[in-house]
Amino acid sequence: MTPVILLAAEKKSAEVTDWAARIGWVVGLALFVALVYWLMREGWKWRGTLQGDLPELPTRPSPTTLDRGGEPPLPGMPESPGAAKLTMSGRYHGSTTAGQWLDRIVARGLGTRSRAELTLTDAGLDVVRPGASDFFVPVAALREARLDKGIAGKVLTEGGLLVVTWAHGDKLIDSGFRSDHAAEHTTWVETLNDMINKTETEGAR
Repeated sequence: MTPVILLAAEKKSAEVTDWAARIGWVVGLALFVALVYWLMREGWKWRGTLQGDLPELPTRPSPTTLDRGGEPPLPGMPESPGAAKLTMSGRYHGSTTAGQWLDRIVARGLGTRSRAELTLTDAGLDVVRPGASDFFVPVAALREARLDKGIAGKVLTEGGLLVVTWAHGDKLIDSGFRSDHAAEHTTWVETLNDMINKTETEGAR
């Protein structure tokens, strides 16, 4: 066999070996990604199971949910929520145990990030989430509002998040929202805290 033929045969063999190595590397990477995804999904399900004692999220009619099949008013609440004090369009970034920004709550759909439409009335805070579970926070359940930069593993610029602390069952929850117009956040914090202080003052009488 001539040297030219031998050289060509060796080159062809090297190309085949190279392709086999590439295919093996791609398959290995795909299997690794699939494993990571599976572990994340199982972790999510496990966390949801641990949080299974979280009560159903309250919903009620409001200016934004009346035409979405809202439920009757909660006991002791007015038939009408009253005029909207504030409205906001933006994103819901998740909820955590209050004060623990990485302890994410996934039960009752609270772990699903989504678009959100917020409406604040005298009755409370109404959160409408297209494609995810809506929920309503009665004014008596509101505890605090503040500006922050991170929640549920999501980090934004300083003051880039409106975080609302509220009580549900025996748990205090932090829920994070970002308006399409971040300049609105300060007004929301001030208005929410004014409402909370007023409610606490009236309750202490």
